[in-house]
Amino acid sequence: MAHYQQRGHIPPKRHTQHRDGEGNLYYEELMGEEGFSSDSSLLYHRHIPSAVKDVRIWELPDHGTTPNHPLRPMHLGLHDLFPGEDRLSSTWGANDAVTGRRLVLGNGDVRLHYAVAGETSPLYRNAIGDECVYVESGTGVVETVFGDLMVGEGDYVVIPRATTHRWVPVGDAPLRVYAIEANSHIAPPKRYLSRFGQFLEHAPYCERDLRLPTDPQTVDATEAEAQGIEVYIKHRGPGAGGIAGSVHVLPHHPFDVVGWDGCLYPYVFNIADYMPITGKVHQPPPAHQVFEGNNFVICNFVPRKVDYHELAVPVPYYHSNVDSDEVMFYVGGDYEARKGSGIGIGSITLHPGGHAHGPQPGAMERSLGAEFFDELAVMVDTFRPLEVGEAGATVDDGKYAWTWAGGRQ
Repeated sequence: MAHYQQRGHIPPKRHTQHRDGEGNLYYEELMGEEGFSSDSSLLYHRHIPSAVKDVRIWELPDHGTTPNHPLRPMHLGLHDLFPGEDRLSSTWGANDAVTGRRLVLGNGDVRLHYAVAGETSPLYRNAIGDECVYVESGTGVVETVFGDLMVGEGDYVVIPRATTHRWVPVGDAPLRVYAIEANSHIAPPKRYLSRFGQFLEHAPYCERDLRLPTDPQTVDATEAEAQGIEVYIKHRGPGAGGIAGSVHVLPHHPFDVVGWDGCLYPYVFNIADYMPITGKVHQPPPAHQVFEGNNFVICNFVPRKVDYHELAVPVPYYHSNVDSDEVMFYVGGDYEARKGSGIGIGSITLHPGGHAHGPQPGAMERSLGAEFFDELAVMVDTFRPLEVGEAGATVDDGKYAWTWAGGRQ
């Protein structure tokens, strides 16, 4: 984000002495992307950020995947992964939003996880890529080394690679989160930005819509520090998909930042603040894009006025995404094109490249004359094939592929 921010106490010039009231130097850390050639921030710590007392292996949940072969579209019921009402359950109430994630779909560029969390997560750092976590429901606080972010239903939480943070559910209802983990950085589409990084006039959201961290929260953890502070790290390594986990035991709490400034930091954008782009005839999916990463894009379909040509067909035309696998996560309303297929809130559909997909039988006729669609969905399009994770295989209904033909022969 080329949107400069400053929080807390920093010196007048970068890379110069910065001292506390007793004359002790703070420790300056540069957190930057692309080898000092892209966005960065400078953070000032009370303690040396490199200090580690011990390390051990974090045995990650199953990150293995299975090819979608023979090729078929799929319907995955994510709510079946964590059955129960929207209240803490004895079967999953101890889950957290980091270690409790289950892999639904993934490839070498992006992994899609789902979790229902009732407990505070451990301190966590993803050293592989940025994360964009969609909050399906519930409320919480994402505590980060930059400061805190209050999050709730409909929020996209964008967390830069290697940001130390933890998820803290708040209230009686659990946090339901859909975690999009990249092997790259995640940012607004380039076509929405000026060459200097400002949102342009045609963009469907802008800087005013982004919620930024509070001032950094310095944690006094003297007693815990005597035992060591654990940070769980996901990184490249020998595990399934080239992903491994480690736990670093630190002598001091990492939330010791007294100030920072720069253009790299976590932020929140709520899907309700997305201004949909509509037209006289049906607009293609790029009109709904919200973020992008390497070899994938994130779009959202929000409640909106639909096509107003007198002969318009408001639902999508059938299309073959020959370069993409399309994943739709249905989070609200009633998605017009999928009526009659068993798709509901909490469902995911996978439409793989090589399969022509589109509205269910009868959906085109039912949509004629419609002026408004009340639907809410998060879409991820990938440019390499997706494979099925353990969670996806668990909740595959096995029937979706045949719904356009009225059943399997």
